[in-house]
Amino acid sequence: MKTVAELEAKLAEPSEQLIADLSSIEGDILILGVGGKMGPSLARLAANAVKKGGLNKRIIGVSRFSNEEARRELDEAGIETISCDLLNDEELQKLPHVDNVIYMAGNKFGTTGREHFTWAMNSYLPGRVAEKYKNSRIVVFSSGNVYPFSPVGSGGVNESVSPEPLGEYAQSCLGRERVFEYFSHQNKTPMTIYRLNYAIDMRYGVLLELAKSINEGRPIDLTMGHANIIWQGDANEMALRCLKHTSNPPEIINITGPETMSIRWAAQELAKRMDKEVQFTGVESETALLNNATKSHQLFGYPKVSLLQMIDWTAEWVMAGGDTWNKPTHFQERKGKF
Repeated sequence: MKTVAELEAKLAEPSEQLIADLSSIEGDILILGVGGKMGPSLARLAANAVKKGGLNKRIIGVSRFSNEEARRELDEAGIETISCDLLNDEELQKLPHVDNVIYMAGNKFGTTGREHFTWAMNSYLPGRVAEKYKNSRIVVFSSGNVYPFSPVGSGGVNESVSPEPLGEYAQSCLGRERVFEYFSHQNKTPMTIYRLNYAIDMRYGVLLELAKSINEGRPIDLTMGHANIIWQGDANEMALRCLKHTSNPPEIINITGPETMSIRWAAQELAKRMDKEVQFTGVESETALLNNATKSHQLFGYPKVSLLQMIDWTAEWVMAGGDTWNKPTHFQERKGKF
């Protein structure tokens, strides 16, 4: 992949399993918060699955659409778009009823100093959406940040581990889950809580941050010495396939890759491919924010894009001067401040 167009095409390749799952689910698909990092590629993936499978489904994307170019690209891909400020209840109530909802709306970075807005987006809005779409299936995007840190040799925490969110962003994410959970019980709405960390493509993510540091000669802090990552295309596909696994009370599914990735090792692998020296600072902690996603792998199979493939692609992209987004993951954060 040399261009953004090639990257977007790769992210939007549907598998036969995705097509089969969507064919077994009745109704159209509404994506709330489609304008974020993952939303556009998820919408295109869904639209391509519908087209390739000959399915009679509409894909509808909702966002404020401050970027009209992004909206035009979605329209051209066959996705119906609706401009809406979800926090404006009058606008929210005007949205069409749709049988299947992917809830991607939320706020993370910039929480510090605007905690009130993060709580409104992450914990108040879910109640309004849950009431509006009480007769739909809902897949709720959440975060592995709701979990406690775990020993790096433990394999990460699975869905049975009780949340212990650190900091207001993670607390508000748990608030989002609990509010949706309440309305799932109240209205018998089938839902899935989709706990993700960390999706990447070549324009953002943990590997890009490591590769940029290496390319610019900046040392890499090893204090958060381990992380989980997953290719954004795989994460998007699993989100759509979660529509087949909603339940009341909500099903909880961790989404990430199978490896507990060493930051030191990943940086060294990137440096080799980039023919650069890598510098480190700090020492690996005994704990990290780690998900165990074996449940999702049993349901959906292992991610199709391997860790080494992601490393290869990221190194090539950075050395070629590929487009990147200024949307850091802050995966190194150990105090919950975003």
